[in-house]
Amino acid sequence: MFARLAIASFFAVLLALLPGAARADGVELVQLSTQRTEDGLDLSFTTRFELSRAAEDALHKGVPLYFVAEAAVLRSRWYWRDARIGRVERVWRLSWQPLWRQYRVSNGGLHQSFATLEEALASLRGVSGWRIAEAKDLEDGGGYYLEFSYKLDVTQLPRPMQIGPQTGFSLGVEQKRNFAADFSLK
Repeated sequence: MFARLAIASFFAVLLALLPGAARADGVELVQLSTQRTEDGLDLSFTTRFELSRAAEDALHKGVPLYFVAEAAVLRSRWYWRDARIGRVERVWRLSWQPLWRQYRVSNGGLHQSFATLEEALASLRGVSGWRIAEAKDLEDGGGYYLEFSYKLDVTQLPRPMQIGPQTGFSLGVEQKRNFAADFSLK
């Protein structure tokens, strides 16, 4: 009897420590890298997150969700504020189309439909080859750094959902990383 209880409590503790359960409301930044090309500086990132039950219910009730990725390249200066070399932003709109029973991801004028929510979220979880700075703005030998953020934008939710605590809608990650001499991230 005691052995069964010990085994059951061991598995209960193990389930509580799983990453999926511990990060239900957060975003984990799996990969963040930059590459200098002859045209400029490109960024690639991959995230891992799951929508909360509240966000998924709102999506199925016709409320679109907006995901925003922002990146800024700055050059450190000792004599003044840091110089902004480049700043980019990308916004994705995730919506549920009940008539076709499909999820739709929109980015600017481009739209793509998916049969399942998991497929739609997979398209939102990362980008590769995203130009964040032009080659003419990058000088060798300077102290540069990257400010990156990825979040579920609660400011674009309908006004009644913005009032009060927004439990279940807090998804986001922010990073500030320095560049090496070859503009790869440290």
